[in-house]
Amino acid sequence: MECIDLTNDEPASSGRGGTSVQGGKESNGQLCIVTWNIDGLDTDNLRERARGLCSYLVLYDPDVVFLQEVIPPYLEYLKKRAVSYTIIEGNEDCYFTAIMLKKSHVKLLKSETINYPTTDMMRNLLIAQVKIHELELCLMTSHLESCKEHSQERMNQLRKVWEKMREAPANVTVIFGGDTNLRDHEVAKLGGLPSGVCDIWEFLGRPEHCKYTWDTKTNTNRKVCYVSRLRFDRVLLRAAKEGARVVPEHMDLIGLEKLDCGRFTSDHWGILCGFTIQT
Repeated sequence: MECIDLTNDEPASSGRGGTSVQGGKESNGQLCIVTWNIDGLDTDNLRERARGLCSYLVLYDPDVVFLQEVIPPYLEYLKKRAVSYTIIEGNEDCYFTAIMLKKSHVKLLKSETINYPTTDMMRNLLIAQVKIHELELCLMTSHLESCKEHSQERMNQLRKVWEKMREAPANVTVIFGGDTNLRDHEVAKLGGLPSGVCDIWEFLGRPEHCKYTWDTKTNTNRKVCYVSRLRFDRVLLRAAKEGARVVPEHMDLIGLEKLDCGRFTSDHWGILCGFTIQT
């Protein structure tokens, strides 16, 4: 991989294009989560795009951020700029996932990485057990196998995700966010979502404005000659059977604005999800 140095970039004092992520809000019965495939494998305009990501973190101040396609220089940039977050990475080499936790009120209890034994693309499942005040959460992210021809492996990996979601203790809420690369017929082929697991987009009534997270009609980063509009990026919830309830309230896409370099932050749109914590 090309050697890229992002760490010497100095943040601007304000505005999109260079921002340190300091954060500030407290949790008042609300939980904000972002999941985003940041396309670190595309090294064009990577510095500007990394600054763009940090600008969105400042704007929305999420409690939890799930990232896919992180590369080591990008990770080092985030460690330097996103100082209000604890960052857990799913690997160290090539490209990988990461989970970012707001230090002010999200406490990391433990984390683990579950390898997919038959992946050809170095994919795995990253899990973090956390506590927000007295609420225990199990957070998961993954980047499931890409491309249409790897459908069977992708479904195998999805089964593993569901298995780990079901295994979590009954008093723990589980939230998964990531780039699933799923086609709807693959979920149907597996018999649909397991009992107790819901797809947040479906739970919220399938809002049309955030249906397509991979949209080459609007997102021109790839410069492809075909139109592909798919819901690759998804957020899943397995509610706790006892104790506080985490209720989905809204979902939106982020990263829809072009940066000054003329490109978007990623070739995927990010997903912003808001939840209410009912005790």
